[in-house]
Amino acid sequence: MKLPEKGLAPDELFARMRERKREDADWRGGRTWSLIYPAGDDIDEVLREANLLYLYENALNPFRFPSLKDMEAEVVSMTASILGGGDASGGTMTSGGTESILMAVKTARERARDERGVDRPQLLAPESAHPAFAKAAHYLGLEHVRIPLGVDLRADLGAAESLMTERTALVVGSAPNYPHGVIDPIEELAALAVSRGVSFHTDACVGGFLLPFLQRLGHEVPAFDLSVPGVTTISADVHKYGYATKGASVLLHADSSTLRHQIFHYDQWPGGLYGSPAMAGARAAAPVAAAWAVMNYLGFEGYTERTRSLLDTANRLRSGIEAVEGLTIWGNPAATVMSFGSRDFDIMAVGDLMDEHGWHLDRQNGPDALHMMISPEHSRIVEEFLTDLDAAAGKVRSGGVAAGDKAARYN
Repeated sequence: MKLPEKGLAPDELFARMRERKREDADWRGGRTWSLIYPAGDDIDEVLREANLLYLYENALNPFRFPSLKDMEAEVVSMTASILGGGDASGGTMTSGGTESILMAVKTARERARDERGVDRPQLLAPESAHPAFAKAAHYLGLEHVRIPLGVDLRADLGAAESLMTERTALVVGSAPNYPHGVIDPIEELAALAVSRGVSFHTDACVGGFLLPFLQRLGHEVPAFDLSVPGVTTISADVHKYGYATKGASVLLHADSSTLRHQIFHYDQWPGGLYGSPAMAGARAAAPVAAAWAVMNYLGFEGYTERTRSLLDTANRLRSGIEAVEGLTIWGNPAATVMSFGSRDFDIMAVGDLMDEHGWHLDRQNGPDALHMMISPEHSRIVEEFLTDLDAAAGKVRSGGVAAGDKAARYN
């Protein structure tokens, strides 16, 4: 496509865009199980207004836009207050979990170089850790060492200990991990790391705005946050279960003194002092405003009530899936992220049949699974989903997928 000679009229322009969107996943209908976290019409309205107020501003320069500086500081402070932060903690916002992870790895690399003279650093992360850690290792020049999982699909502590060396700069645990929704042994891994002067990062990008409110509801949650001795950094995405629009994550430091390893400073050019706490230079302002708005709109009570509803939906789905003959939930998910498969038949064939009914379930392997991240919108489609799943599993289980069907290639 070339740039058009003459621009389109707004009516035609938006008509074309709407037509293209017809092919996108139907997340408003509750038929998508990842990527989007819709939380209600009232939150939609808050997010629209916040985004519009800061549509054009640039969060790069806090001196030009002090309101953004203040809102970012308050988002960081509020996040720290639910994730075990103390008086010494600090942090910044980033564009998402991947950028938060990149900056946590960069911080650990610089700290290892400065404090222990490590020049060929290693990053130890469970096999189930988000690929952003592999990306960070690749971009930042660390050796990526993978910690095997135990039978419970959590990082194997004994294996982690045996893999640590003098070059280890960072150990990682997830709370919960993305593939299975289980929480790694954070306390034990962090204790192992701190005993050797190594940084430890809790990846709570998924759980940071979920697990604290499960605790508030009285559910037992393994320790995972900055209150755990040895946890040096933690990431939490406001644009997941914090319900902000995309582009809003927080990276927290247990001790704000380690922020110096995260921030990049440069003054060897004619433009004066340049400083940046993240990979991006120019930063969208709207996600900062949206995060601040939705956190203040919901507060503890709002998040707690939505978490209560989410957990109810997750329990209904989990019970329904386990009631389908031949299906198994892998591991013991902590909350609203889970995967399921079968020891008896091809779960990928089931996934293809669910596709035909308009359900968008991600595929996984090790073990083979269909993956779900539950949002508030899913509360109204539980029975419909379970009915279709039971029918799809029954068809595959009985061999009723005929040769030539889309799912047959998995047989």
